[in-house]
Amino acid sequence: MNKAFTKETDPDDEELALPPLPAGGKNYITPQGYEHLRSELLDLIDSERPKVVEIVHWAASNGDRSENGDYHYGKKRLREIDRRIRFLTQRLEIAEISNPSIHHGSDQVFFGATVTYVDNSGAERCVTILGIDEANSALGQISWISPVARALLKSRVGDEVNLVTPHGVQVLEVLKVAYPASDAAAH
Repeated sequence: MNKAFTKETDPDDEELALPPLPAGGKNYITPQGYEHLRSELLDLIDSERPKVVEIVHWAASNGDRSENGDYHYGKKRLREIDRRIRFLTQRLEIAEISNPSIHHGSDQVFFGATVTYVDNSGAERCVTILGIDEANSALGQISWISPVARALLKSRVGDEVNLVTPHGVQVLEVLKVAYPASDAAAH
């Protein structure tokens, strides 16, 4: 068969796999997380993509595309942008916004809580339970479907919960639970 009629797959061209949700689960996200994803999507559509399209158009008008780095890089960047646009669109469509401030003042752990706990070794940790699309472990944020979050959910200050790890069961004691104040209370 002639090479012109075979489809080569580009590893960069494969669709991004969505992080897994529990069966029948929802894609919870805070209002701030939703707005962050939405603003990224709008920036890609309204700003980034048109700039790259313009560069690709200019590069294509220069003639020979076989050795035109601007053209090839631009086309690759366009694929990356389009893939990210599809990903963000899908995630925003299935997002279920949950405002953690409705639990402000509660001592029970729900989505959006900032929880301080101590483990078996006496190490104290503080984590905020957020959606899978907004959690950033470098900032002490964990996904609500992570093992630690699932162990902590619905517990209260003073409760001890079991966290199953590859190295055995750890006991976590909940020391403090906090939620952001509602926007109405902040004004």
